[in-house]
Amino acid sequence: MQLKLLIFKLVLLNGIIGTMLPVYAHSPNETLEQWEADVEVNQLLRQGKELVEQGKLGEALSAYQHVISLESENPRIFSAIGYVQATQSNFPAAVEAFQKAIALEPDNSNFYYGLAYSLASSEAYAEAADAYDRTIELDPNLVNAHLGLGIVLLRQQNYDGALDAFSRLTTLAPNNVIAYRTMGTILLQKQQYAKAIEVLQRAAELAPSESAIQLDLGIALLELNNTPKAIAAFERAAELNPNDGRIHFQVGKILQTEGDVDAALTEYRKAANLQPDSVETRKAIADILLEQQDYLMAVVEHRQLIALKPQDAQSYYHLGLALKERQRIEEAITALEQALNLYQQQGKTAQVETVENILDELEE
Repeated sequence: MQLKLLIFKLVLLNGIIGTMLPVYAHSPNETLEQWEADVEVNQLLRQGKELVEQGKLGEALSAYQHVISLESENPRIFSAIGYVQATQSNFPAAVEAFQKAIALEPDNSNFYYGLAYSLASSEAYAEAADAYDRTIELDPNLVNAHLGLGIVLLRQQNYDGALDAFSRLTTLAPNNVIAYRTMGTILLQKQQYAKAIEVLQRAAELAPSESAIQLDLGIALLELNNTPKAIAAFERAAELNPNDGRIHFQVGKILQTEGDVDAALTEYRKAANLQPDSVETRKAIADILLEQQDYLMAVVEHRQLIALKPQDAQSYYHLGLALKERQRIEEAITALEQALNLYQQQGKTAQVETVENILDELEE
């Protein structure tokens, strides 16, 4: 949200506030009252602009709202009000103000951009996407509109649409690291690893000090079995951010795949210390302990895992096995019955049969 707000401020301050002051051409037939009103409007607009620049948004809003009582047909006043309301996170009021500005001046791209931002911040993503589309129609070169469109499409899980928006953004702004970074994440989720590597490498060139890019790059390389380069990427990520548990988790996966289970367990524990609520890390630790027949610690880890993910049938199953080996039969039966219920709900017949056989053995 902070990034979006910064972009919003840059666009609207340059596109709305800066050009908001109207130029009045006074005619000889104008009454003294009209001339005085024009002078007051100009004074209030200048005052509002100065207050915005000073960060005194409440006072600026009061000034702009007073202007409306004197001149209700100036769209830039409503856009200025929309800007102030959005900056104060009053997004429904901002939407209303920008809509009024658009009604008075329907071909202003900045007004649509402000509307789109305010709708997106209100989580009205479909409407925001429409407003961003209209912004781009009016100003195809407005980089931040393409960025905003990509973000709201991503929020709607429209990954293909988001990829297209970010791709068009890279054409307009070839050095936009946000676009490449986000495209890489989307391509990872779509399991298009070769394409993900291509865009993440470009992101890494643009932002060589960002550990998250190196982490995603390592994951993509690992998925394509390019272990040496994956390790290099993870090592680089660890240098940049040694306190990121995800890096230790990925290194642990590599070590476990290569058969060095003890070293993998060490890395998983580092990851768990840094991110104690990571389900995948806890699961990796618990399963290794069970395989190593460290049943006491396996019980401890599986209970922690179940606390994080209470509907995971396999965790109850493994907990039951560990308890069984510790001769804690009643507790084992309870855990296995819970696993059985969850497997039945999931329709996993093979697992149901396995658990039933163990329960029959314990209840004899």
